[in-house]
Amino acid sequence: MALTSSISASQVALGPHEFDIATRALVMGILNRTPDSFYDQGANFALDKFLEKASDHVDAGADLLDVGGVKAGPGEEVSEAEELDRVVGAIEAITARFDVPVSVDTWRASVAEASYQVGAVVGNDISGFGDPDYLRVAAAAGASVVATHIRLRPRVADPNPHYDDVVDSVREFLLERATQALEAGIPRERIIVDAGLDLGKNAAQSLDLLRSSAQLADLGFPLLLSSSNKTCLGVLLDLEVHERKEASLAASAIGILRGCRVLRVHDVAGTVAVRNTIDRVLSAP
Repeated sequence: MALTSSISASQVALGPHEFDIATRALVMGILNRTPDSFYDQGANFALDKFLEKASDHVDAGADLLDVGGVKAGPGEEVSEAEELDRVVGAIEAITARFDVPVSVDTWRASVAEASYQVGAVVGNDISGFGDPDYLRVAAAAGASVVATHIRLRPRVADPNPHYDDVVDSVREFLLERATQALEAGIPRERIIVDAGLDLGKNAAQSLDLLRSSAQLADLGFPLLLSSSNKTCLGVLLDLEVHERKEASLAASAIGILRGCRVLRVHDVAGTVAVRNTIDRVLSAP
């Protein structure tokens, strides 16, 4: 029994790399070049530690790496110059070392453009293309993009988000943003969508979106799941951030079975094992 779902997206292109995602999810290893990440609290901020973590992810089987220089939540202001300093050299270093696609986690078109120039092939934008130049820059570079739902904007607290129907609202938003990307000249196989768990959603809303992944995958674009160590899992199970490993792996399994095809995670080895086990069990004679 092969893994099946209602998704219509079967291919994703990341730079020169093309992946068949009809039945196999990709694992994206998170690399935070930030001193205040909610998860690692700056453990990988120093370049040598950052490169060690990148090597660990690649050795564990990561299909791609996601480099970010500014955390999504509220915190001290990070200027454009500081973000450039954090991510561009780091991306250049890992693209020189590893033959895996690299994504830049930024909502600034200028940072994305500089990152593409040193080897990044994906722009992972949690603002939903809030920068009017974002899609133009990506199209010019031949880069892929991730369109993420957010209710307000990055770095702004949103403690009481309201939706008449969170799944319908997110579906409509993602389809609109994906259409904008198509109209900007980005091919369908280079457009990924992300429901944005915990971004302008409370725990119940985020969990509803996770359970409804099939409805989002049915939009016809590769669906990214970023549930790793998220607050919604902590609230559901009364777990502190460093107690959410098993919950995160379970969320990845649910996501895969409901159509998610890119898994953005901290625990690459564990997620690869989950992904491979699901594949082997469902495809076994």
